[in-house]
This record gives sequence, structure tokens and C-alpha cells, in this order.
Amino acid sequence: MTYDAELDATGLLCPLPVLKARKRLQALQSGQVLKMRADDPAAVVDVPHFCAEQGHELLKQVDESGTQVYFLQKA
Repeated sequence: MTYDAELDATGLLCPLPVLKARKRLQALQSGQVLKMRADDPAAVVDVPHFCAEQGHELLKQVDESGTQVYFLQKA
């Protein structure tokens, strides 16, 4: 999947992955895609909730050996 920006939030615990994603998305244009990696177990709940609350679209979520990879499209 193609993306416009990347964020490595591995090693960070809640709420830092979502806070860093919010900041990174602010720099993007509407419709652009952020690829984010996170290994915090709470991220599987926090990231979809963040997208729903902020109006962003969670395009894809995959598990790569214990690390979650998210593709978020800015609203």
C-alpha cells in the first residue's frame, strides 16, 4: 500500500502512539496516508478509536510479528 508519511511508534506506550499520530497527521493534507508502526498492546483499541473520533479512515491494520502496522488516511 502506498503512503505519504511514516511514523515508528514502537517502544512507546499509551497514549504516546496516538498523540504522535495526531501530530504527524496535522502536517499532512486531507486524503494523504500515514503508515504507523506500534507495538503497544493498547494500540489495537486506541488507534481505531482515535480514527473514529477524529474522522480519519483506518485503511488497513496488519500484524507483523507482534508489531501492528496501521495505514491512516487523513480526513
